[in-house]
Amino acid sequence: MEKKKELIEQVRKEMNEWLGGYFSGRGTYEKKIFEAMDYSLNANGKRIRPLLFLLGFSMFSGDYKKALPVAGAIEMIHTYSLIHDDLPAMDNDDLRRGKPTNHKVFGEAIAILAGDGLLNEAMNIMFRFCCENNMQRNLDACRLISESAGVDGMIGGQVIDMLSENMQIPLEQLYAMHSKKTGALIKASIVSGAMTGGAAADELCLLAEYGEKLGLAFQIKDDILDVSGDTEKLGKRAQSDIENKKTTFVTEYGLEKCMELCGKLTVECMENLNKISRDTSQLEEITMYLLNRDR
Repeated sequence: MEKKKELIEQVRKEMNEWLGGYFSGRGTYEKKIFEAMDYSLNANGKRIRPLLFLLGFSMFSGDYKKALPVAGAIEMIHTYSLIHDDLPAMDNDDLRRGKPTNHKVFGEAIAILAGDGLLNEAMNIMFRFCCENNMQRNLDACRLISESAGVDGMIGGQVIDMLSENMQIPLEQLYAMHSKKTGALIKASIVSGAMTGGAAADELCLLAEYGEKLGLAFQIKDDILDVSGDTEKLGKRAQSDIENKKTTFVTEYGLEKCMELCGKLTVECMENLNKISRDTSQLEEITMYLLNRDR
């Protein structure tokens, strides 16, 4: 168990170092935009998505360090979405990861551009990676990441979320919303990592099922924490979904059933991993961490 944690912490440490230095010294007259991008990118995130990518990659290739840029690109995409989600036109949040949100520090215009900049930089990184590592599986993996962030994935889910405020929505719509907004990039992270590492088609199918279940469990846990957590520990405003009158898994199922669903989905995630003839112990560790997290 300790060795699993040590490897995960080592991967997270190297990811943080890579991201921490990425925008260092960039810019002259436009330097403010790099400061804004760096502010949110290195604001104590959990790095779950890049971790899933790198652990998926290392299951099939071993040396995860050469794939760090793509993992970093995934975190940039995730961070851009948070910056934009927090804007007054969307969720209007003042706190993220225990710090003032980007628009509170840099103003709305720079925050919008910082999100745009992170998304574009992520695409630049993936283009460079594919040019330097010209293999079809790398192109397919980066395309999957890009698609998961687009209107058929994360953006589409955010649109459904915005249009669903102050109203009761059916369960089918709730599941569809979160499969896109939260689940798409989580699923793409693990599948694209394994794909880049050289996983076979049957292994990718099993990991896609794992990613779908993990993404759903992640969102249900978020809904639980929004009700039961506190702002200081979460690093963001607690009970914001209630204040915004949003339909959540907790409003539909209740707290106790949501906890049961998280446990059930976690067991199903483990069953998927057990069908893969590789060392999945690090992914199992991450899966349990997400079930038991308090922020």
